[in-house]
Amino acid sequence: MKFIYNALIIAALATGAGSCAKGFLDQVPDDRLTIEAIFLQRNTTEQFLANVYSQMPDESDGRFAPTNNNGPWTAASDEAKYNWTFVQANNFNNGSWNPTSSIVRAYWRNYYMGIRNATYFIQNVDKCLDLPAELRNQYKHEARALRAIYYFYLVRTYGPVVMLGDQMLSIDATADELALPRSSMDECVNYIVNELDACVAQLPLVPISNDQYGRVNKAVAMAYKVEVLLLNASPLFNGNTDYADLKNKDGKQLISQQYDAEKWKKAADAAKDFINQYVVSGTFALYKENDPTTNQFSAYLSCRNVMLTDWGISSTNKEWIVARPGSNMGSTQYERTPNHAQTAQIDVKGGGALGVTQTMVDAYFMANGRSIDDPSSGYMNTGFSNFQAPGDIAPRQTYNQWVGREPRFYVGVTYNNSLWLTRDYGELVTNLESSGNSGVKATASDFSPTGYVVRKNVIPGSRNSASRAIPMIRLAQLFLNYCEALNEYSASNANEVMTYLNMIRERAGVPQYGGSSPDALPVPAGQAAIREAIRKERRVELAFESSRYFDTRRWKIAETTDKGAFKGLNINGDGTQFYNVVTFETRVFEKKHYLFPLPQSEMNINTQLVQNTGW
Repeated sequence: MKFIYNALIIAALATGAGSCAKGFLDQVPDDRLTIEAIFLQRNTTEQFLANVYSQMPDESDGRFAPTNNNGPWTAASDEAKYNWTFVQANNFNNGSWNPTSSIVRAYWRNYYMGIRNATYFIQNVDKCLDLPAELRNQYKHEARALRAIYYFYLVRTYGPVVMLGDQMLSIDATADELALPRSSMDECVNYIVNELDACVAQLPLVPISNDQYGRVNKAVAMAYKVEVLLLNASPLFNGNTDYADLKNKDGKQLISQQYDAEKWKKAADAAKDFINQYVVSGTFALYKENDPTTNQFSAYLSCRNVMLTDWGISSTNKEWIVARPGSNMGSTQYERTPNHAQTAQIDVKGGGALGVTQTMVDAYFMANGRSIDDPSSGYMNTGFSNFQAPGDIAPRQTYNQWVGREPRFYVGVTYNNSLWLTRDYGELVTNLESSGNSGVKATASDFSPTGYVVRKNVIPGSRNSASRAIPMIRLAQLFLNYCEALNEYSASNANEVMTYLNMIRERAGVPQYGGSSPDALPVPAGQAAIREAIRKERRVELAFESSRYFDTRRWKIAETTDKGAFKGLNINGDGTQFYNVVTFETRVFEKKHYLFPLPQSEMNINTQLVQNTGW
């Protein structure tokens, strides 16, 4: 924490992640500006704000976490596995991380740096008379909302943290001044919500020009409010007796031990406020796309291209609420493009080393909207069929487990003998068997460890499509948040829950719950069954979007979902041997892993900090 408090603001400019910061430094090669001089001119003031923005996480690539505050979330959940040994997710999966791990220190340091810089900006931006007063006010509230958002990312990861408010500690602060206790979870959440509420009235309703996309506006603040309220209502923090002993040194309870259903109502109300403000008006809508050859709605293209169609004033994609511009998608393209060793075309040669787990493959519904364990689903466990998948141009010999699945399966998973997305060099079929063009024998390390490769968010075309925006919160997620909170608050809300859950299923091209359609599914009976339906829908709709890791933790189910034997196909086999399901690793998950530990380096400095339970 002393590092955070003592970090000079100008050092943040010198080491900022944004390209704007580099451009700024290029203008002053001989000396650094003094802190006072920063706020004398509009361009340097805006550069400072750009650096506050630079801590927004870029979760497009999970290999080198926490570069740009990205995370190991996809491969550290039950969704996927990296073949590469150097990635941080492997440490999570085998339990070899602790309070001294670099990743544990990095998020704490980075977000507190962003918080400190935001506070400094808020306190000094009015000195910049080169900016119109209206713009100074907007920028101030952008920074204020960012500060609240960074606190959200901290509590999502570490639980209750130290809340500084508008406090700015001197770089010469003494040890006693730095001895600050953690606030309770409820106090943290109340602060974040109050800050976001205060910003809503002062921020633009929506972007008014393309260069405003990626900035905080009213919709962004309202969406994060839903996120933090949902987190606080969830079982991890709502009456979790596992944290009964998590108290400050003065005995203050950090996580409430009493379950409070009203917390779910607050989350539901916040989501409904967003819907009433933005969805009813048509400002935001689920993305839908027609097949250009038939001019008919295509669930496959809609679910695929919601991730790929960039936002903007004239964009047809009105689903993204929060996105990060300029994300490093080249790495994502590489890790999700199979090796295709026999081709000389670099655009279709990748690493293909982010493998989908068998449990994630099995989570997708069948085309009739039913889970594969439903006797009425039509799922076949063995054998092969001549099948034309959505997005393919011809039938192919396909393992029956992958025949007749819902469109989101074909969006999310590259499986053996499937046609690759890029057709610029002709038809390229991915072979993941041991001797195949993307198998173990094709390369030293660029192969899938599970026999499947994550396909979602791969843009057809160049493997090196490096810089584009990546959605962080989209409308489907907000709908799912609303459904969950509403159902948990009261089982009497089933009709409203089904309305929004069915909107997502309709876009996904699977039958809905209830109604008179002959393929309609029965409405789940009771709160528990509806909860299960919501969680299943969320799992496939938000697959590989850095959601599942946190969902299983806030639901307090990760000790089941993230522990034990993890399975995939037999990547060392060819032919029928390849299709045998085998264990590729046994993962470790203990109760203490629900939250990150606080960094030991901060515990050593701040005598008032108490460590998370179990660490």
